[in-house]
Amino acid sequence: MKKLILPLLLFLGITMLMAVESAPSAVVGYVKYQCLEGLNVIALPMNQGYTQASQVGIAMASDAVSRFDATLQDWVTAYDDGTGSWADDFTVGNGSVLMFYAYSPTDFYSIGSMYSNNASYSLLEGLNTAMVPLDRSTFTDASLVGISLGSDAVSRFDAGLQDWVTAYDDGTGSWADNFTVGIGSPFMAYSYTAQTWPSTRANGPAFNHNSIRNK
Repeated sequence: MKKLILPLLLFLGITMLMAVESAPSAVVGYVKYQCLEGLNVIALPMNQGYTQASQVGIAMASDAVSRFDATLQDWVTAYDDGTGSWADDFTVGNGSVLMFYAYSPTDFYSIGSMYSNNASYSLLEGLNTAMVPLDRSTFTDASLVGISLGSDAVSRFDAGLQDWVTAYDDGTGSWADNFTVGIGSPFMAYSYTAQTWPSTRANGPAFNHNSIRNK
């Protein structure tokens, strides 16, 4: 699978267990993403040393890893070109949202220390991908993420269906097809303006040890 032209909007359910040490920069733990055969979406909430998409692909025995480019409003893909090199490789880091093809069911662990800063995203007008940062434990469902973003739809990728599912404001103040999210959950949403998310005024507490210890 050398090139992936990937559809819109994403999410993959997660579980999390964190061990806490003396300071945020010393916190070590993991986020587990259960991946099925086929396309899957993951994120990189923990600092495990990955700096390139190819490193994630090799770790997952996959030959292609994609990210959504909000400027192009399309997916771009790094892939094994068959010579042992990866074409169109790109940088990954704190909070990166990635899609890859798994050839068999597997678990992906984002395991390591916490980054010195919680993930934040410079969103452009249009579709964007992001992950619920580790300090936003009050974002428990898609509607809360959407409201924080000023968006009327938030989507996740369902690896079982190999398709996208979307929670949306139905115009009455309620959200149809709402779904659960948690810290580390990747998603796609439409931003009506360029913004930094989460802003300092976004819903959710600042990081503290208890918010991680109780997970």
